[in-house]
Amino acid sequence: MSDLEIRNLHVSAEDKAILKGLDLEVSKGEIHALMGPNGSGKSTLANAIMGHPSLEVTDGEIRFGGEEITEEPPEDRARAGLFMAFQYPVAIPGVTVAKYLRMAVNAHREARGELEIKLKDFRKDAEAAMELMNIPREFSSRYLNEGFSGGEKKRMEILQLAMLRPELAVLDETDSGLDIDALRTVAEGVNKFAGPDLGILIITHYQRILHLVKPDFVHVMFDGRIVKEGGPELVETLEERGYGWIREEVEAAA
Repeated sequence: MSDLEIRNLHVSAEDKAILKGLDLEVSKGEIHALMGPNGSGKSTLANAIMGHPSLEVTDGEIRFGGEEITEEPPEDRARAGLFMAFQYPVAIPGVTVAKYLRMAVNAHREARGELEIKLKDFRKDAEAAMELMNIPREFSSRYLNEGFSGGEKKRMEILQLAMLRPELAVLDETDSGLDIDALRTVAEGVNKFAGPDLGILIITHYQRILHLVKPDFVHVMFDGRIVKEGGPELVETLEERGYGWIREEVEAAA
């Protein structure tokens, strides 16, 4: 049984059907890439996995760790071990990076029945994670994402991943808007945390991050469904041929 199981998922937003019978399985220890042209429903799937309140699941189910979570609120999904790095991370004026991270870590500890992390232990963990992500220590006293560049915001997302240690991470276009140095730093962070205790779903329509983070499985979305699956070689095919042939195959099979 996979850690994340999505069966026949149909999702609408403002009465418009976006996901139209999607199936996907992701387990810890695996890196999955979800690709597809703009408008195919990739970010909607990411938000549906996390329980975004603007979306309506009209059919199908989402299971995580053997439990159905289709109707669970986002905070319960996060406490259960799901994590999402956003395409457009928001700024939170008045809340420092350190305060935000400590609150998030303690919320997860509380969900596991553990005591709050001691301040000295938190500082030690946070400094080690920031060093790993090439984030200057003084960033811990800045307000979260306020005045940050695109690359700095994405590094903050991976810093949260490092501190929270989820069971499954959804990275929604984490490579969007990054220069090559920032992309390399983010990819190195993902590679360092990948392993048997973490499943990763990378959502992207570019191939460049997949040259730095090698997926085990590649899925291609088109018009709200996963229409093609394969291994890393599928990335090379898409790089050479684009998405036009996917459209032709789908239309020919209709």
